[in-house]
Amino acid sequence: MVRVLVYLLVIAALAAGAVWLADRPGEVSILWQGYRIETSVAIAAIGVVVLAFLALVAWAIVRFVFGLPSAFGYASRARRRARGFEAISRGMVAIGAGDPVAAGRYAVDARKFVANEPLTLLLEAQSAQLSGDRGQAEAAFKAMLDKPETRVLGLRGLFVEARRRGDMAAARAFADDAVRRSPSLAWANDALLDFHTAAGDWQAARTAVERRAALRLADKGEAKRQRAVLLAAEALEAKDREPEKALAAALEAVKLAPGLTPAAALAGRMLSERGDIKKAARLLEAAWKQVSHPDIAGAYLDVRPGDSARDRLARAEMLTRLRPADPEGVLALAGAAIHAQDFARARAALKPLLAGGASVRACLLMAELEEAEHGATGRVREWLARATRAPRDAAWVADGLVSDKWLPISPISGRLDAFVWTVPPATLGSQGAHFDDDVLADLDDPSAPLLEGKAEVAEAVTVPAAAGLAPPPAPEPAKPEPKVEPRPEPVAAAAPPPAEPVVEIGPPATKPATPQAKPAPVVFPVAHAPDDPGPEQQAPGETKGRFRIFS
Repeated sequence: MVRVLVYLLVIAALAAGAVWLADRPGEVSILWQGYRIETSVAIAAIGVVVLAFLALVAWAIVRFVFGLPSAFGYASRARRRARGFEAISRGMVAIGAGDPVAAGRYAVDARKFVANEPLTLLLEAQSAQLSGDRGQAEAAFKAMLDKPETRVLGLRGLFVEARRRGDMAAARAFADDAVRRSPSLAWANDALLDFHTAAGDWQAARTAVERRAALRLADKGEAKRQRAVLLAAEALEAKDREPEKALAAALEAVKLAPGLTPAAALAGRMLSERGDIKKAARLLEAAWKQVSHPDIAGAYLDVRPGDSARDRLARAEMLTRLRPADPEGVLALAGAAIHAQDFARARAALKPLLAGGASVRACLLMAELEEAEHGATGRVREWLARATRAPRDAAWVADGLVSDKWLPISPISGRLDAFVWTVPPATLGSQGAHFDDDVLADLDDPSAPLLEGKAEVAEAVTVPAAAGLAPPPAPEPAKPEPKVEPRPEPVAAAAPPPAEPVVEIGPPATKPATPQAKPAPVVFPVAHAPDDPGPEQQAPGETKGRFRIFS
């Protein structure tokens, strides 16, 4: 709209000027080189306009003639640039498709036509990574350091290559340089945090966490949790050398994360050792409300050194009141009741757990209860046998590794705060994905460990021994044991004797050298456990099953 108005104003001005000249007639006389030219003012104005137009046309022709060489050169450069960018585009597509041959060919074309473009260096580096030429990839990343716009990208690529070949010193140097040049780089800050935690430098790791939080690379909740984990790690490391420092770090960790089990248990035990019983009890009760864990329960039961078994049982009852029907509280209560010789209380506490499917710890507690109350070897062996087939209890699990103690970082991937208290899955496989190619996703792969060497993922399942029980000795496979006749149980005169389950104890089933060399197992009859609601309860007349402890 504005352009139309300007155009109309110009036309109106020209028309007004023409009318003004027409209303004021006159003559113009020009005397030049003996020639005299006389004409009207209007014709003279028209002549001036025509001469100016001809001068402009002549100047344009001269410029065109003299600008032909540069125009041809510009057109050639434009065509080369277009072909170069087309090669870069197709090369990136080939890298995404995983075609190293096409990617290398397009990288050569891009180098030929647009060698000075930053994208050309990126295409060369990624095509070299895809084809496995690490030397060429590093050369391309080093070339990026000479350009300000690609310097940080080059540092990132060199960091990845150094970490891939196991040169952690060089990788850390590249990450440090990247942070100095661009403090807000997420990958560099994360890498420095991983390096500090892998080296056990908890103070530097806390500084890195605080920097990440200040730069908003991590939310406040995550940063707070990470600081608590690092403080707990520092406290566990210094508890024997510097107890005061360890206690201060543990208390600060509990303040940041009240449900952090290792920090709460350590702080409670250290406060108890110093005689601050009330503070320790309040701290452990607050932690128990957040998360139930056997370490917290154990620290709470032992909060006052020298207490009797009845006092410990009263504290276990307090835990069950804080978290009613919690399995960990029930197990703590049952264990304390057994030690206090309140066997009826222990059976009543364990009955709901047995009805829902007894875990390993519940079976071991039942074995301990049978031995403490009756000394019945058959029942003890029966519960120990059931413990070998019972569902697993919760443990510390991280990256496919089951650990009996908490660790601040995963030994597999080096992740901070990786361990979770949970029931291990039935099958533990490899955690994390591995990229077959080395496109940009390779630079962001968080599963690549920063720890030197290769960590082997091994799963170890440990069945804790019940307190006061010695595990049954393994029989010698070469010496068969004698067969013991069943010992009948006293029964009423009018009732027929019930069939009894037996516990078979013997060497593992192996192929004998000869058919006559097969040893005979030893059979012990045992009465069925009265507190066992499991599937072993069968109708009269059915064949009883057998528990194989060492099979």
